[in-house]
Amino acid sequence: MTDVIGVKFCDSSRIYYFLLNGLDLKKGIEVIVDTEKGHQFGKIVTDVISVDPEKIVAPLRNVVRIATDDDIKQNDKNIKDSNQALLKAKEFVSSLNLDMNILSASFTFDRKQLLFNFIADERVDFRELAKKLAGLYKTRIELRQIGVRDKAKEIGGIGQCGRGLCCSSFLKDINSVSINMAKNQNLALNPQKINGVCGRLMCCLSYENENYFSYKKGLPKVGDVVETEKGKGKVIYLDIFKRLYKVELSDGTIVDVEK
Repeated sequence: MTDVIGVKFCDSSRIYYFLLNGLDLKKGIEVIVDTEKGHQFGKIVTDVISVDPEKIVAPLRNVVRIATDDDIKQNDKNIKDSNQALLKAKEFVSSLNLDMNILSASFTFDRKQLLFNFIADERVDFRELAKKLAGLYKTRIELRQIGVRDKAKEIGGIGQCGRGLCCSSFLKDINSVSINMAKNQNLALNPQKINGVCGRLMCCLSYENENYFSYKKGLPKVGDVVETEKGKGKVIYLDIFKRLYKVELSDGTIVDVEK
């Protein structure tokens, strides 16, 4: 078994997992961790968890160290400067007449990169914006266009179920969701019922979709004409979990059929 710890960053509601790297770590401690973007400041939000190595999808990175007082001060400065960078970027966007909305700005802990997330209806030529920002902050600038699903993932929120959004809590990848999944589960095709806070179909529509396909095997569809012990009729109701359907015969009699 491999011991890991869950860490949250200040700009995300999602939990990321890291190797302990021989450190004595526990919930509530602030740490510096190694990420693909460089060192990042975060807070441990879980107890130590033992995981089967075979269930680890990608190579996990290490916790570098427990945050020092200087690290905490540096992180506070990064947050303050990121907020100012966001305001400055919006000023540049306005002056350059770019059709984009900057959502967030964040420095990596070592300030080697300044990342901006934005949404736009179409592709945007932001080269001049990147030059202005790089000239002002003297660091690598990354401007990343995200969709409305990614926006919800970044910001977080509460879903119709009353729990935190799946995309901002535990989903690593946002898979495609189709209207056919809602139809397959006999859900009312009402956007207020099947759309998430992002305005797109809810990610959870995909969770049980395969089970519905499995339960429906061997069952007729509503409207099909089938043969029963009491004669031929039309299927008017289907309960896939009980493996039962109702058939209306030509004389109006309703027959229950179990598979």
